[in-house]
Amino acid sequence: MSNANAFGNSDIHFNKDFDEVSEDGVLVINKQNRDQAKYPDFLPTWDPSVKLPSLKFEKYIDPATRADPSFPNLFPKGGDFTVKRITPKFGTEIDGVQLSQLNDQGKDELALLLAQRKVLLFNDQDFAEQGPKKVVEFGRYFGDLHVHPSSGAPKDAPELHITYRRPEKGELSRIFAHKTTNTGFHSDVSYEITPSRFTVFQVLESGDGGDTVFADTVEAFNRLSPAFQKFLEGLHVLHTSEDQAANSSHQGGVQRRKAVSNIHPLVRLDPVTLEKSLYINKAFGRRIVELKQEESDNLLDFLHNHIVKSHDLHLRVNWERGQRRKVALFHNSGLSHSAIFDTEDGEVRHAYRISVIGERPISDINDLNKEEYAVGDLEQALAALKPT
Repeated sequence: MSNANAFGNSDIHFNKDFDEVSEDGVLVINKQNRDQAKYPDFLPTWDPSVKLPSLKFEKYIDPATRADPSFPNLFPKGGDFTVKRITPKFGTEIDGVQLSQLNDQGKDELALLLAQRKVLLFNDQDFAEQGPKKVVEFGRYFGDLHVHPSSGAPKDAPELHITYRRPEKGELSRIFAHKTTNTGFHSDVSYEITPSRFTVFQVLESGDGGDTVFADTVEAFNRLSPAFQKFLEGLHVLHTSEDQAANSSHQGGVQRRKAVSNIHPLVRLDPVTLEKSLYINKAFGRRIVELKQEESDNLLDFLHNHIVKSHDLHLRVNWERGQRRKVALFHNSGLSHSAIFDTEDGEVRHAYRISVIGERPISDINDLNKEEYAVGDLEQALAALKPT
């Protein structure tokens, strides 16, 4: 059974029921919504003529490995800044540091702090005023940036992934017509051979609500019994973008790349901190390749519920209607996250993200940056998904 609408909203995809086609054939937000946007330079466009190849394996060296662990450039002596832990184990909120002005050493230290704390919130940032290209320039320091296969992006800034919840009345009613919740914990683009190492995200405009909730999947792994941990460390999960691609096509959207599938370890090792985390999600993860379907379904359901229901390993970020100009950086190797659909009907939610492409997920540090290592038979795993 397809989950084409399970990841289900039109926040990232073109929607033929509301949006328009420009004279040059590019898909765009309708004129009324374009005219009302506070940040029109960040509005999404979808060019059907753009076709991209699938990602290939590339080695990745995290800038955190170059960083001074005393953070002298990120937090210089005498600087007018404040640093506050959001929870004891993860999440830090910072005032008085302007990301766009960091030198290279400061960016390396930022990468290290992010690996350690997983979620960093920086208030009063100037990226929105400086425009999409400044965000892209900042992100490129840390590595290649992911271009999403189907989401909208500003013209001339394809590395930005735009989420745009349209202000049309009835949007939330449509989303909840056949489900009781649209919570969807996931790790960004886990279906790629080299998924996102970390994400930079900012809500530009929103009503009240529209928070993002994060779950610490390192802590989720640590809470399991040693015997169960050992069992999980030998397993691998098939991740696929096929349902996301189908969702885009269903709404009249684009496909820049063909849908892809990859197998990754269920327990992922962070190459900087050497922490182990549960690397699963229902948005893109389909089955554990070493197990039979019923075994896989039950085990993934248990682990998913463990992550989602353990509120004592969560934190929740309120974007304050975009008025604090809050920019978040969050890791994708040790976290799962979900948007919260609790805004009033008819209110826009406009945000951007960039995703730095990281290492191929590993369970053993000796496999870091090896192009080929044993993760299972992809063709066999895909065949097992097809109905018999």
